[in-house]
Amino acid sequence: MVGNMTEELKAKICEYLATHNYLNLATLSPQGRPMAHTMAYVSKDEIVYVATNKNTRKVQNILNNPYVAFTVDEDDPDWFDMQALQVEGKASIVTDETELREVGEIIAAKFPVTADMPPDPDTILIKIEPELVYYLDYSVEFGYRTSINF
Repeated sequence: MVGNMTEELKAKICEYLATHNYLNLATLSPQGRPMAHTMAYVSKDEIVYVATNKNTRKVQNILNNPYVAFTVDEDDPDWFDMQALQVEGKASIVTDETELREVGEIIAAKFPVTADMPPDPDTILIKIEPELVYYLDYSVEFGYRTSINF
């Protein structure tokens, strides 16, 4: 039974990621100071991708320390309906041409506005692979949270 619950939770997490647009990414500066970055993202199953300028602080932080965390949530004023993901994982810069093309297609499908944007040689793609995910669903009960390791 535990196996089925695990697969069900993984499917819920992947569906939640697929149906939301923005995440709040936390990185650590080389001085150990936390930084938060609101970003549009796409997902492929549980893996999340964000595009950004290669010269940003978040990229420098990730190059220095690849461990990141992010949340995806609702802006719902009803505390008893709150749903969210809290994710801890590892970030890397995507260099594989096939993966870049595949994710580019996912980005264009999810955010059609990007199709009209000229290519920017300074834009890079960051891949975030989750290691631990907390799924919050206060509609189950107030404060309900369950977790899964990927």
